[in-house]
Amino acid sequence: MDDNRIWEFEESLWVGDAEHYHELIDEACVMVLPQSPHVMTGAQAIEAVAHTPRWSKVTFSDQQVVRPQEGLITIAYKAEAKRDGASGYTAWCTTTMRRLEHDVWRVVQHQQTPPLAAA
Repeated sequence: MDDNRIWEFEESLWVGDAEHYHELIDEACVMVLPQSPHVMTGAQAIEAVAHTPRWSKVTFSDQQVVRPQEGLITIAYKAEAKRDGASGYTAWCTTTMRRLEHDVWRVVQHQQTPPLAAA
């Protein structure tokens, strides 16, 4: 998958509907998110997204792409997301995806870390 498609894939996870999210998240995925329960499986994340308003817009910066082996891609980036009628959200994120077959990719790891507040 070329870099442009990687970022389109990742953006679709932020703004796409719950059905689209379900299609792209592997049930064996592990996620770490800033809200409880913090650590969850793919199945738990899919269920949570079904009950969460989707983001209307997301932009990425500080983007990095690594391909440690054939069929495995890890990305790191800063996300700034907005949803209608709500304040914005910023987090440093990583996502790892694996290829199941030609042009079929699934997320197997994702984490979000909001900026730390000054003490």
